[in-house]
Amino acid sequence: MAFWLFKSEPDTWSWEDQKAKGSAGEEWNGVRNYQARNNMRAMALGDQGFFYHSQTDKAVVGIVEVCAEAHPDSTTDDPRWECVDIRALRDMTRPVTLEMCKADPRLAGMVLVNNSRLSVQPVTDEEWRIICALGGLTE
Repeated sequence: MAFWLFKSEPDTWSWEDQKAKGSAGEEWNGVRNYQARNNMRAMALGDQGFFYHSQTDKAVVGIVEVCAEAHPDSTTDDPRWECVDIRALRDMTRPVTLEMCKADPRLAGMVLVNNSRLSVQPVTDEEWRIICALGGLTE
């Protein structure tokens, strides 16, 4: 299993919106960045990701699971753009902010810390464990 991070502006698509979709999940559509698209193409069913509120909160607020592999993005007719479907698994016990990540030397190499603009990013196994621990989750 691989780990990822999905960024969304909470006023556009929030963690509460994602949870409301239930076990069916929702397309992670509208991504128009090749690197982010390629990350979604690399995803497999069952991969997990952090749901990150960008802009205002700047924090990991939940955990999602990939429930459909890469397929054409329904928001465009352009065949270059694909997306995955994700479903909410659980809330973080406490949000893990960008400031917390930047302050932790173990996360110095994390994509979120170094390229906070990328909307879909890989997360290493070690980064996953650290952020889960910071967020009060035990595996």
